[in-house]
Amino acid sequence: MKLALVLLFAIALVGCGGYGSKSNTPPMAGTVPTIANLSPPSVVANSGQFSLVVTGTKFNSNAVVNFNGAPMTTAFASSTSVTATIPNSAIANSGNVPVTVTNPGTIGGIYGGGTSPATSVAMPFMIN
Repeated sequence: MKLALVLLFAIALVGCGGYGSKSNTPPMAGTVPTIANLSPPSVVANSGQFSLVVTGTKFNSNAVVNFNGAPMTTAFASSTSVTATIPNSAIANSGNVPVTVTNPGTIGGIYGGGTSPATSVAMPFMIN
């Protein structure tokens, strides 16, 4: 009788969302980076590939600089500085383009969680 009661209890737990059910915990908000300065602040159109140093706060080690909406190859220096390689093709036309920094999200475990990607407010970059 005890065995039947234990089996019935185990079936009830699994069938009612007990140990056999995975949780779907939503990701937490990611850390939003901020941009304080771009160096250089501008370049001449079609002047060749260059390095753009972005200073600010809260850059993760895997942060990515987005130049005119496109992710660029980015090197992490510190939580306040990242450097992006901007190809000549990205500066073919004159005008202002937005520069942002994105901290990619992190993947959660089997029960969900993790963090969502977070992107800074854009700072304009001038192509002369």
